[in-house]
Amino acid sequence: MKPEIIHLTRNQGIRQPPVLSRSELQGVVSGYLERRQDYLDIAAKNQVPLYLLESQILRARARRFKQAFEDSVAGPVSVYYAVKSNNHPEVARILLEEHFGLDVSSGQELEVALGLGAEHIIFSGPGKTDKELSLAVQYASRVIVLMDSFGELERLRNITSSLNKDVRCGVRLMFNAKGLWCKFGIPTTDLGAFWKATGRCRHIQLTGLQFHSSWNLTATAQINYIQDLSEALDQLSESQISRLTFIDIGGGYWPEQGEWLQPAGTVAGKILDALGQGDEGDDRHYHLPAISIEEFARQLGEAADTYIFPRMHCRICLEPGRWICNDAVQLLISVVDKKAPDLVITDAGTNAVGWERFETDYFPILNLTRPSLSERRCRILGSLCTPHDVWGYAYFGEDIQPGDILMIPAQGAYTYSLRQRFIKPLPKLIKI
Repeated sequence: MKPEIIHLTRNQGIRQPPVLSRSELQGVVSGYLERRQDYLDIAAKNQVPLYLLESQILRARARRFKQAFEDSVAGPVSVYYAVKSNNHPEVARILLEEHFGLDVSSGQELEVALGLGAEHIIFSGPGKTDKELSLAVQYASRVIVLMDSFGELERLRNITSSLNKDVRCGVRLMFNAKGLWCKFGIPTTDLGAFWKATGRCRHIQLTGLQFHSSWNLTATAQINYIQDLSEALDQLSESQISRLTFIDIGGGYWPEQGEWLQPAGTVAGKILDALGQGDEGDDRHYHLPAISIEEFARQLGEAADTYIFPRMHCRICLEPGRWICNDAVQLLISVVDKKAPDLVITDAGTNAVGWERFETDYFPILNLTRPSLSERRCRILGSLCTPHDVWGYAYFGEDIQPGDILMIPAQGAYTYSLRQRFIKPLPKLIKI
């Protein structure tokens, strides 16, 4: 059976995503190469490897996101940056200046948010400890707790009673009861019972509902759940519904360039790899397209008009992370050793991003020292003592030699936050 599976997989027996067009890729690369000298000057003044936080890009992304939803949603809108996506305090500080709130998922993140002076914080996530909940209650004027379970409700009841303090709360509704996503929130069918349970908690003010769907290339999953949410409201009385002041539709908005994949990141590639038939000779890049944030906002605004606002007047809250910070951070590294015409070792290891991202995800690698819009095959590997320390399998440049400065763009999301102190020192972050 194994040869048959391999044959079917290699011969389009499994549908592959579209191939990323060369013109689109070169358009992205040329935009970065226009600023090549700026990046080289920064590398010359600061020791590489380094993360480069471009505050103007971050601010522009924040403003565009807010404007899109304010233009498309009939009711008031509040935006909370998902701190977990990039937890460098400077990112959050800049976004506070752009009138964002902060979405935190731990006591550690909550302490940072409070220390930065954030006045509008939502505290979400499962498994909040009593210590974390107590901190939230102490700062109840600045924090809304998104409760995750009946057990958390009971513990929060005890904490608010002991501190004799009121706290504003929402409840997270389970978006997907299948698989491991069932760890988040309560089943939608339990909404009525949960509301009844809050009636025994005199210090808990239940004023909102939240759900979250991750990795949204389109708005389809969110729209479908908004429709389900409208039906779930039937469990509540009109009096209870009137007490709801916000619906939080979460985050998960994918940047509009879509998801770019190595061959190994596709379904067919994963099957071949599992069969020991991974193909390093495939130099194609694959593309899962995404819609623009303006289109997200338009479709979600229409869904709110259809399913939410006829039932209640409320604020719509959003929790973007990746969409906001992804493009605002570039990673600069250098070549240390050239071991073969098609194999180089860099000074940085992938502990800088915290996971084996580039075995499956594709990002262009730009040789700023010897620039070109032509992509050349070369295994670009890090300096960690693991074979999974991979940056990519090609670079844009005329050549590649020791000492060359390389840039991997759009590394702002789920890289810095996931970095690991493993073998090699971590890059520092430079803000411009």
